[in-house]
Amino acid sequence: MHGRVLIVAGSDSGGGAGIQADLKTVTMLGGYAATAITALTAQNTLGVRGVVAVEPRFVAEQMEAVLVDIGADCVKTGMLHSADIIEAVVRTLESRARGVPVVVDPVMVAKGGAPLLRDDAQSALRLRLLPLASVVTPNIPEAEALTGVRVMDVESMGLAADVLLAQGASAVLLKGGHLPSDTIVDLLRTADGEQFVFEGQRIDTRHTHGTGCTLASAIAQGIAEGLRLSDAVARARDYVERAIAAAPELGQGHGPLNHAHPLESPRREA
Repeated sequence: MHGRVLIVAGSDSGGGAGIQADLKTVTMLGGYAATAITALTAQNTLGVRGVVAVEPRFVAEQMEAVLVDIGADCVKTGMLHSADIIEAVVRTLESRARGVPVVVDPVMVAKGGAPLLRDDAQSALRLRLLPLASVVTPNIPEAEALTGVRVMDVESMGLAADVLLAQGASAVLLKGGHLPSDTIVDLLRTADGEQFVFEGQRIDTRHTHGTGCTLASAIAQGIAEGLRLSDAVARARDYVERAIAAAPELGQGHGPLNHAHPLESPRREA
């Protein structure tokens, strides 16, 4: 088993996103996944019916319990819900996980449109968590909310990525799936000035619930086992693409991926 990933995120009762997707992804890629659950959601493929947040102190206690015993080679954050939870997570990372890479998936809205991050938590995410991020993985609406940059094409993706880097992230993977095109372009830009462009054909399907969680966890596992960031991203994108293509077509809405689909050789950046 290669790599220990501590996942700090919310639970998806439908199993397609959140902690459930994260656990499946890290396990399928050969790593060991531990968790600190930030919120419980009642949801299925049609949407989120309810959210119950975990007490911030108990989120921190879950993280500490894992870090002082099992340890972590990478931490991945997903749904954090509130400013208080973000503050608890940041303080725990600073006190218990210094030097451990952090993958930040800035989860704000569920696939069906339900808000998963309170409005007052956006500034906490931007000011407190982004400076700890080894890589942040926003989609276009999330990048726009965090930066104020209107993203309409690959060029403006780069502008938004630069703002996120200026806010303290060490690297940004800006996902271009929301742009209207048959080809999906994802842009990886680092504070060291490196840039990688990844391209893939859009798969015409409604079964894409949990793609962001899955991608970020796959990247975290790659980092945990020592892959270069660009190689971790390339493998993660390949895993997600195959999982979408093999989706089990469950539910009446945005269905889950097939996390158990085997991974073959990774694709490199274009």
